[in-house]
Amino acid sequence: MNLEVVVLAAGHGNRMHSKVPKVLHHIGGKPMLQHVLESAAALHPSRIHVVVPREHNAFIDAISGDELNWVIQDRQLGTADAVKHALVHVDDESLLLVLLGDVPLIRTDTLRKCVEATRAGVTVISAILKEPNSLGRLVRDTDGELIAIVESRDLKAAHGNIDEINSGLLCVPASLCRSALKELDNDNAQGEYYLTDLIEVARVRQDSIQVIQVDSYAEVLGVNTRRELAAAERVYQKRLVDSLMDSGVSFLDPSRIDIRGEIKAGVDCIVDINVVFEGSVSLADNVKIEPNCVLRDVAIGAGTVIRANSHIVGAVVGSDCEIGPFARIRPGSELAEETHIGNFVEVKNSNLHKGVKAGHLAYIGDSEIGEQTNVGAGAVTCNFDGSRKNRTEIGDRVFIGTNSTLVAPLTIDSDAFIAAGSTITKNVAAKELAVGRSRQRGIKGWQRPR
Repeated sequence: MNLEVVVLAAGHGNRMHSKVPKVLHHIGGKPMLQHVLESAAALHPSRIHVVVPREHNAFIDAISGDELNWVIQDRQLGTADAVKHALVHVDDESLLLVLLGDVPLIRTDTLRKCVEATRAGVTVISAILKEPNSLGRLVRDTDGELIAIVESRDLKAAHGNIDEINSGLLCVPASLCRSALKELDNDNAQGEYYLTDLIEVARVRQDSIQVIQVDSYAEVLGVNTRRELAAAERVYQKRLVDSLMDSGVSFLDPSRIDIRGEIKAGVDCIVDINVVFEGSVSLADNVKIEPNCVLRDVAIGAGTVIRANSHIVGAVVGSDCEIGPFARIRPGSELAEETHIGNFVEVKNSNLHKGVKAGHLAYIGDSEIGEQTNVGAGAVTCNFDGSRKNRTEIGDRVFIGTNSTLVAPLTIDSDAFIAAGSTITKNVAAKELAVGRSRQRGIKGWQRPR
């Protein structure tokens, strides 16, 4: 039997107090809805339908996914009404897995169990919560069989104290869902058509009713407010950090790390506090990252140390390098092994070969720098002439003196020396000493201005 997925995402989420649709708020650097879609896609369904409001351009712009079927729900009349809109596009012979765009932490393994448990009836996902508050409850009979799901506003004293809550996620044969929806009404406190009323219809028909209970409520945590969004973020971050620690990475304080993308790390890496990983990050073995660093779309070689407060984006850093503190490596940069980039040095779109050193206060842009070259403090490659960027080519073992200004396009051959304080506008030959200074002169009898 084919599997089709319907994700309900049409609710605006007024309690977020935002102009952004609720399910497009981010967790771990991507929209909540994207998390749900990725968990569903891992089941390889034949199709995924996403129910959205009429104004849905923001969804299309924010969400990636092949062949998603966007289903418009003009008026939000409840979860059953939303599913009814999607059923128009669903094959009667399919199993239908219904998910919520604001329940972003659901695991694919849990969804798989739910699908596998569904045969001719309904399977719902639940959790135990000591203080359910406004969440819907699962009502069971004396034999423990599920007989109804009741929204909190519709609970009565006869229901007693129930701590098993409804996640809103369920699986049902599409044909059963289609026929059962015709029997539902909106006679409830909200005046909405509840999908959970399927349980009572299935019970009357004596269809199979199964419950998959998750180990932790955090997996089915629904997000309706910014506080709940922050709580879900912490759960998600802990999940990622725990996985990395299990594979051999040390975090000096796991609660003060943010991963907003995907990270692959070798063994014996050490990550200090307040480090942010974004996009695609790769760390080889024995990488050490000091506090307050940001790494986005980077690959770091084995044994490299990233000193505190450094910012590395779109770059490749080789093995046994030392970066920072307070260094900035910008996109398009490749640093070979044993490179040293010190404090307040900026590198942009440049290739630095083995052993290059720029200890402090330098700007290296659009440059190729050969092995063992030393770039002095305050040195600047002037790569922009007002209309285009120009390259600076520097050979091996070149010495760039303090406060040198290298005006591109420029070539400095191997073993050349650039005297401190020079402005270099012409190519420099191998082993040549280049001095580009105004002649110093002393003026006798000069008096300080009054």
